[in-house]
Amino acid sequence: MLKTVLATGTACAAICSVFVVAPAHAQAADATTPAEATEAAEADAPAGEIIVTGSTRAERRFDVSYAINTITPTDVEKIAPVNFADLIGQLPGFQTEITGGEVQNIYRIRGLPNDGGFVSFQQNGLPLFHENDGVFFRGDAILKQDLMTERVEVVRGGPAPVYASYSGAIINAITVTGDETPRGKAQLTLGDTGLYRLDAMQAGPLGKDTYYAVGGFLRYHDGYRDNGFPNDKGGQIRANIKHDFDNGSIRLNLNYVNDHNVFYLPIPISDPTDPSVSLDPYIDYFTGTMNSPALRNVNLKWRDGAGQIQSRTSDLSDGRHMQMVNFGAQYDGDFDGWLVTARAGYTQGKLDFTAFYSTTNPADATTFANGYLARSTAAFGNVASFGYVLSGTNTAYDPYAASGLVMQGQYRDIHSKFYSAQGDLSVARRFDTAIGSHDIKLGLYASAYGEDSNTIYQNYLIEVAGKPRTLDLVAYGAGGIELGRVTDNGVLNYAATLNKGDSDATMFALYANDTWEVVPGLRIDAGVRHERYSYKGWAALTEQVNLGDGTTLADDTTRGFTGVIVNRELSPSITNWTVGANYDFSSSIGIYGRASHLETPPNVQTSMTVNPTILTTKADQFEAGLKFASGRSYLYVTGFYTNFDPLNASFLAYNPLTGRNDVPVPFIGEAQVKGIEFDGAWQVTPWFSLNGALTVSDPKYKNFKSSTGADPEQVEGNQIVRQPKVYGNIRPSFDFTTAGTDVSIYGRYTYMGKRYVDLYNNTALPSYGTVGAGISLRRDSWALQVVGDNLFNAHGLTEGNTRTDILDGQGSSTAIYGRPIFGRNFRLVISKSW
Repeated sequence: MLKTVLATGTACAAICSVFVVAPAHAQAADATTPAEATEAAEADAPAGEIIVTGSTRAERRFDVSYAINTITPTDVEKIAPVNFADLIGQLPGFQTEITGGEVQNIYRIRGLPNDGGFVSFQQNGLPLFHENDGVFFRGDAILKQDLMTERVEVVRGGPAPVYASYSGAIINAITVTGDETPRGKAQLTLGDTGLYRLDAMQAGPLGKDTYYAVGGFLRYHDGYRDNGFPNDKGGQIRANIKHDFDNGSIRLNLNYVNDHNVFYLPIPISDPTDPSVSLDPYIDYFTGTMNSPALRNVNLKWRDGAGQIQSRTSDLSDGRHMQMVNFGAQYDGDFDGWLVTARAGYTQGKLDFTAFYSTTNPADATTFANGYLARSTAAFGNVASFGYVLSGTNTAYDPYAASGLVMQGQYRDIHSKFYSAQGDLSVARRFDTAIGSHDIKLGLYASAYGEDSNTIYQNYLIEVAGKPRTLDLVAYGAGGIELGRVTDNGVLNYAATLNKGDSDATMFALYANDTWEVVPGLRIDAGVRHERYSYKGWAALTEQVNLGDGTTLADDTTRGFTGVIVNRELSPSITNWTVGANYDFSSSIGIYGRASHLETPPNVQTSMTVNPTILTTKADQFEAGLKFASGRSYLYVTGFYTNFDPLNASFLAYNPLTGRNDVPVPFIGEAQVKGIEFDGAWQVTPWFSLNGALTVSDPKYKNFKSSTGADPEQVEGNQIVRQPKVYGNIRPSFDFTTAGTDVSIYGRYTYMGKRYVDLYNNTALPSYGTVGAGISLRRDSWALQVVGDNLFNAHGLTEGNTRTDILDGQGSSTAIYGRPIFGRNFRLVISKSW
């Protein structure tokens, strides 16, 4: 096992503000020299940016046969995203949910039914962790935007399955590298949500043909919601050294992350006993959260494999504490037309994650208490009445002096160590033939990676309020004598879920791509990728136990380790392919089409799971597009169709008796999505422009089957859970110069269509739209920006209560429990460049 604890340290200066939506081109972050990219850009800049993600060598966006965007620092400034998911969500085909906080948000591409597992996060063409989803983290937790990001290239569909594993899309961050001209920037961001952030970057020459770049950020943030403790604290540093040779270059790089990010989860917004009654007076729609200082000293209890009761404390304010270091190297060389690229990286890290999850709806306080009458009577004797007290005390709490409701929540404590070594070697060569030219690329990618997990979930009883206090439910006998407590210091169920395991994997992939330019303007390309995996892991078996405390019911249905482990080995293999064609009628008008086949094997976590669902999923994707580019204006229109088969929509339903999600509801079927994307920019005048993106689609469930009592007919043809039919944005910008100052005034309207929380489409998440605006002033080397989000406090929900409502909803036509969007907020950004 290569997993060792990452040494801690402090992370330094420079933040993430570097992306933009404009015409782009895609190459799969693969071998192309900087000189080639520069020459191509200068040759035809009006037709679009140069890209290096998804193709053999650097190309114009306009010339490729797939959908790609480039996001630059200028674009990031005008989009003014609240987090990375907000930025990516402005692209067509990407439906993101930004309400979880700074990281671990939702990224969905063209209706693929997953919360992020089909989006590959890369840095300079190489992932930092091989799989897209680790144990409670994904790419945006270890690859954070800051001033060291020169641009982000985003491939939607197209050749993504050939150039990355598990990928229907690639998000590739290209980092800043130094050159002969020294340059730097420092940036201070202040927000009315208690945000303080310092970013810095410096780059330049280090010696003859040798250059450096270093930067990062430090950040403290109270948060968009009031936890009673800071939401985000920590930072990142990235650095690289590059040396140029006569025919290429070599670059060494370092990433270090040490960051805490608290996770926001759904909250109740209406009284389930009367959905017309808002709970806003008790838990504010925009600032309320179930996170609470009451959960900063949680006592976790479970039984180990030797039969001994164990305990440890946990602090909710630690949030998602990511510590990660990555070392990498990249070599690019041109040997008489043979382009050789070699990349390698090693990542090691640990994640300590605490969060307070939603479970069941709030309940009438009396009804909830009476639900424990039978168990309390059996445990304590004749129960005459129940009462509530503040947990661990005898201080009475009257729910009917407030909402009349009480509710449950689940505290999750997860610890994981992970490592990932990855390398990619490719060779490309262009050959002229009697019928056009072929640009062929062959590559080998390999990775050795793994992670472990130690997980405890336990349930709490809380009041319906922001920053809720924990409660105890007390059983009284005749004369008001306390007989016992349903809860113990607020705990309803100790160790309702208990897991421990370890996993290791090796994999290799062979890939090839040929771009055939038949005649000028007509290009056909095809690629294939074959992957083989080997997994080894173990998982510790558990059983239901009673810890033996007769004064409470909280330990009656606790999970305990049996001392037995289950070993598992898997050897999946998959083959992906793509074929596309592009025809340009002129330098500004063209068409393209593509078909791709994506297979995703089960991830390495299945080898450290007691009863995993082992399933290789497949998606066939088809797209056809029209493209137009003229000066600074462009329009890309792409029609797409995806068939995802098999789709495993099975889940474990929440069981209030055990406090666990342990009731299996199997659902296997297909997802079919057809739609059209619009991606455009219109330079109306030299001082006024419009950018925008729109996706219209029809995401459906098809051909579902269930082996239990759930009715698959009620799913047939329904809209895929949490996916809208229409979403998009429009962004006007006024740019002019007055009195020696460059002024930019810009706005953003973002629309999210109606979605559903459940497979049966019983409970809707209503559509919503938000408005943001900003102004930037630049004079000499100084810049100042003021930006505001959701200026009119629009209401909207991005998810329901996924622990309990996934099958048939929340018993209401619109969601009464969900994760609201953030309310109105403002940020001030001051920067100095040199």
